[in-house]
Amino acid sequence: MKGIILEEPGRFTVANLPPPREPKPGEALVEIHRIGICGTDLHAFQGNQTFFQYPRVLGHELAAEVVLLGSAVKTIQVGDRCAVEPYLNCGDCIACHHGKPNCCLNLKVLGVHIDGGMCGKLTLSSKKLHKSKTLSLQELALVETLSIGAHAVRRAHLEPDESILVIGTGPIGLSVIESARSKAGQVITMEISESRLDFCKSLNRVDHCLAVGEDPVKQLRDILSSDLPTAVFDCTGNPESMESTFELVAHGGRLVFVGHHPGEITFQNSNFHARELTLLATRNATSEDFRHVMGQMEQGLIKIDHWISESIPTNCLIETFPRWLDTEWGVIKPLIEWEEPT
Repeated sequence: MKGIILEEPGRFTVANLPPPREPKPGEALVEIHRIGICGTDLHAFQGNQTFFQYPRVLGHELAAEVVLLGSAVKTIQVGDRCAVEPYLNCGDCIACHHGKPNCCLNLKVLGVHIDGGMCGKLTLSSKKLHKSKTLSLQELALVETLSIGAHAVRRAHLEPDESILVIGTGPIGLSVIESARSKAGQVITMEISESRLDFCKSLNRVDHCLAVGEDPVKQLRDILSSDLPTAVFDCTGNPESMESTFELVAHGGRLVFVGHHPGEITFQNSNFHARELTLLATRNATSEDFRHVMGQMEQGLIKIDHWISESIPTNCLIETFPRWLDTEWGVIKPLIEWEEPT
C-alpha cells in the first residue's frame, strides 16, 4: 500500500506503507475516497503545528467507504459511505467520563498525533464512522470542519435574538456561521483578507461583512445601535486578534476562542471583570456534533456548494500543496480525490 508522508516541514514523499490490520470486534476497515485540507495540514507543512511530530501521514477530513467489518458491528454495513470522526479518545479519563471525548486527556487525532488518511485505507472503531445515504463524497469530507463550528456554537448557548460576531472567515469561521445562522438574530463577520471578505459576501449567509478597520468597536456600535455583540467567536488563531476581542463583547456576553494559538494570550482583568464576560475554549467536536451537522446538510440547511476551491487527484498533491499556502489564491477548501499514488 502506497501513501504520502510529510517527512519534515516542506517535504512530502511517496512511500510504501504497511497494510492496515484486520478489523477487530467493533471495528471496520474503510477505503478513503476524499481528503479535505485545512489549516492544521498547512501549518504542519510549514513546521509550526503544535502537538505534531515528523514524519507523519496527514489526513483527518475524510470521506470513506466501508469495505470490511469486524464482528459485533451493527450501525454500518459494507458499502456505506461515511464521514470519519478523526478524534480517537481513550474512554477512561475524566473528560471521557463526563461526556467530553473531544478533549480527552489521551486524545489522538488522525493525521496529527497518529498517521491519517493519506494512505488509502484505515481500520477504525465503527463509532467513529457516520454514514449517509444522500451526502456526496465531497460533502462527507467537509463534515469534520463543519462539526467544529457546530461544537463552538453549541458551547455558546446562543439565544434567538442575539447579535453575534464571527472574526475570521476561513473554513472554521464559515462553519461557525453556518451553525449560528439558524440560532442567532443577526450574524456579523469581520475579516482582514479582501479575498475572503469578498467570498463571504458572495455567499449571502450573514447580515454584515466588515473589513478589519481602525475602530472595530465603532463599526459594531454603528450597526447595533450603540451596542456590541453578545457573543463573539474568534476563529483566527492570531494572538493580536484574540487579545483585542475582549473589547468587542457586550457586557454580560460570551467570548469563544475557536482558533488555536500555542502561546500566551493576555487580557486586562478590570475590563474582563467589569463586563462579567464568559470566556470559552472549544476543541474539536463530538459524535453528537457530527450527527447534527449531517442532518442539517441532508435537509439542505447547511450549504457548502462554493466552499471547494479545488479538487485534485492524488498524484498532483506534492506539486500543488505549496500553492495553497498563498492566501492570494483565495483558496477556501481544497480536496484530494484519493487514488493510490504512483
